[in-house]
Amino acid sequence: MRTVTHLSLIMILLFSGCYTFNGNRIPDEIESVTVNFFANQSTFVAPSLSQSFTEALKDKMAAETRLYLKDRGGDWEFSGAIVTYQNTPMAPTGNETTALNRLTIGVKVDFVNHKNEQESWNQTFTRFEDYESSKSLAEVEGELIRLITIQLVDDIYLKAASDW
Repeated sequence: MRTVTHLSLIMILLFSGCYTFNGNRIPDEIESVTVNFFANQSTFVAPSLSQSFTEALKDKMAAETRLYLKDRGGDWEFSGAIVTYQNTPMAPTGNETTALNRLTIGVKVDFVNHKNEQESWNQTFTRFEDYESSKSLAEVEGELIRLITIQLVDDIYLKAASDW
């Protein structure tokens, strides 16, 4: 029985460097990250979206990785633009109105791994939130932007730092 316990402990120690339970695979040689400003290039512009999105991505990298933020020259570099900011009616009702509206935000991301260029990628991430049409966009916009930004930043982080 002790042999099985010892063998299990050895296996855990051997494989702990190969896999982490949160799915991160940030190689040891990656020490820093640069997050450039994400300008809003969509046809409709929410004034604070670019700044709040950029800061949210920086905060995610600082809080959930061991990487330190650099203004330029990071081992990992994120850049891109907000390419979609769209409010559309959803769920039509019988009297030519809608029950829900949808706010959609899309972000084009250029990720460069300066230590291994083969791991670099470009992708557009899109998320949305629905809200009751009885409310105006101005009433719910701040909270919707916050919720969508969290989802987008999580998607980008998982793409950069996980095995899937």
